[in-house]
Amino acid sequence: MQNADDLGKLLLRLVLGILILLHGIAKIVAGPAYIVGVVSEAGLPAALGYLVYLGEVVAPILLIVGIWSRVGALIIAGNMVFAIFLVHMKQLLTLNGQGGWALELQGMFLVTALAILLLGAGRFSLGGRGGRWN
Repeated sequence: MQNADDLGKLLLRLVLGILILLHGIAKIVAGPAYIVGVVSEAGLPAALGYLVYLGEVVAPILLIVGIWSRVGALIIAGNMVFAIFLVHMKQLLTLNGQGGWALELQGMFLVTALAILLLGAGRFSLGGRGGRWN
């Protein structure tokens, strides 16, 4: 049974890590202008916009390889909260054209990150099951 639990944790880490990393790669290619602009419009220091690279590049890599996975998951969860409030707030209580929640992707990313934060990385990670941050 332990192998099944660890395999489930690996799947959660890989799926979330890969999908968020793809967003990060797109932001690297596009450059920081859009996100820095969104952060500035919200009245926050523009430099905070660069933290998106921490949440969408560094943290997903931590999840994928399984080192400091709980820290990576916490960073991704925080990143998703900021994304929802800065970019998607108008969609918070709306449905999409297919009848699903307009923020189902962001919601799934956020809740999956919280699950990893609570569960840890599991045995199939470079950090292993041990360690407070994994």
